[in-house]
Amino acid sequence: MNIQYRKMTSADVDTFITMRIKQLREEGATEDIDLIPALKDYYSRHMADGTFVSWLAIDGDKIVGTSGMSFVEKPPYFSCPTGRIGLLSSMFTDPSYRRMGIAKELLSRVVDEAKKYGCGCVQITASDMGVLLYTDFGFVKNGNFMQYKL
Repeated sequence: MNIQYRKMTSADVDTFITMRIKQLREEGATEDIDLIPALKDYYSRHMADGTFVSWLAIDGDKIVGTSGMSFVEKPPYFSCPTGRIGLLSSMFTDPSYRRMGIAKELLSRVVDEAKKYGCGCVQITASDMGVLLYTDFGFVKNGNFMQYKL
């Protein structure tokens, strides 16, 4: 097994979406809509304008791991004076490739992308499975995260 890493291209979007949906299902999401059109729209727009980047892990011609970083900007604050934030998502490794360091490598690469973009911090809503990866990397829990559904 020789894992290679590269940035996602538009040719990878359909496979990426399939893996994203597998991830959401694994995390227990309720599937009450067809998410594929919205995901295609999101990735095509944000890859084109540079506000989304993904690194992939490849074994031969098979994508076995994904990552994603969306870049957003809000008013600067003390712990993030640029106001630029990286929102980490789509961290998923094919179950047969887990515990091999793939997720850590992908995480490192997308965090580097956030640094290059000028982000002052990276945020994630971690699944129970991902918490150890993120805390080992240096992420700190913020118990203040709340969401209001519209």
